[in-house]
Amino acid sequence: MNREFHILVDTREQRPLCFREETPTERATLKEGDYTARGLEGCVAIERKSIHDLAASLTTGRERFLRELERLRPYSFKMIVVEGDLIDLVSGTILRSKAHPSALLGSVCAIVADGTPVVFASNARIAAEMVERILRRLHAAHVRRLDESEAA
Repeated sequence: MNREFHILVDTREQRPLCFREETPTERATLKEGDYTARGLEGCVAIERKSIHDLAASLTTGRERFLRELERLRPYSFKMIVVEGDLIDLVSGTILRSKAHPSALLGSVCAIVADGTPVVFASNARIAAEMVERILRRLHAAHVRRLDESEAA
């Protein structure tokens, strides 16, 4: 088995995050989420949303988004990384949503309480760095477990 770290980017991701030049990436059709690492496809999924996408997902696209979250439930690690700041979501200053800011914050809190972390990254560069660091850490732990099981 190839144990080298590669970030897999879903083929449906229209504007993929730009990772560091030395970080190997591949396009793949992922069952869930937008990003994972090779070898972790069935257990790690990171969904990426812009602040506008998140607001839409919590309002007009709510039913579809809830189904998406339900499909993520069996994953041992799942996360939503949002390109934008939480203050922008709850202040309503940049959103086209007519939803009350308190309702949007309540929805985010419910998602977190139900087991899916929601992390806000100010911009795409920070989102890419976070996604890469998280996937590297999870991949390294996976490789260690494989090594330990082979040694036993």
